[in-house]
Amino acid sequence: MFKTRLISGILLVIIAFAALTAGDLVLLGVLAVISLIGLRELYKVFKMEHTALMVLGNIFVLLYYALVYWKQGGKLLGESLNWFMALYMAFLICLMAAMVFRYPKYHPSQIVAAFFGFFYVAVMLSYIYQIRVLPGGIFTVWLVFICAWGCDTCAYCVGMLIGKHKMAPVLSPKKSVEGGIGGIVGAALIGILYALAINHWGSAGVSVAEFAVIGAAGGAISQIGDLAASAIKRNYNIKDYGKLIPGHGGILDRFDSVIFTAPIIFYLAVLL
Repeated sequence: MFKTRLISGILLVIIAFAALTAGDLVLLGVLAVISLIGLRELYKVFKMEHTALMVLGNIFVLLYYALVYWKQGGKLLGESLNWFMALYMAFLICLMAAMVFRYPKYHPSQIVAAFFGFFYVAVMLSYIYQIRVLPGGIFTVWLVFICAWGCDTCAYCVGMLIGKHKMAPVLSPKKSVEGGIGGIVGAALIGILYALAINHWGSAGVSVAEFAVIGAAGGAISQIGDLAASAIKRNYNIKDYGKLIPGHGGILDRFDSVIFTAPIIFYLAVLL
């Protein structure tokens, strides 16, 4: 099991490196595919994978990514924001129309779940691309994975060593407050080391202090993302979202913390 998980992890890193380095349409295409798979996994949890709601979700995921590319990711203010709001409203109207014309096939809770899934998976994941197209984004985008996966590793190690107080005893008994703090501090330290490295070898000229702040904030948010994904699974009595990635589960099992971290990194990068 460990060998399978390790091999899958290495392949994921290679794919991520290739996509993030290439950027532009390659990265956008990879994220669109990941979003479609993740959306199907989530809709399957809600028992909507073979419905008109699933079809609508797929269509609007593709429309959304086309709009992101058209508006070049980071330019989400002013007129661009109106386009995105129009897309969200159009999706909601289409979902409501499906409920009306197929009544009583779809329950209002399914409509809410369908809209939530679109936003939770596709919109939030797209911020990886939006970070990449920012000035200096080729360096900043790696913070998403450094914060998410680095925090997870540090939290696990610290929790194993000194973890005593349960963070979420019912939801995730193995996670501790000490581990959570260790994860945040670890992500901040990794952010500092990363900033020093890219300044030295890549002449990035980034602020070490800002990367430390982004690392700490991203690490904290990534833990919420991890626990939120676990909460959904517990509520629906499932172990994994899927089996696509051997040893890891589905797309949402591997990207649960990344989904939450990407938007935070984007806005912190813009503000700082």
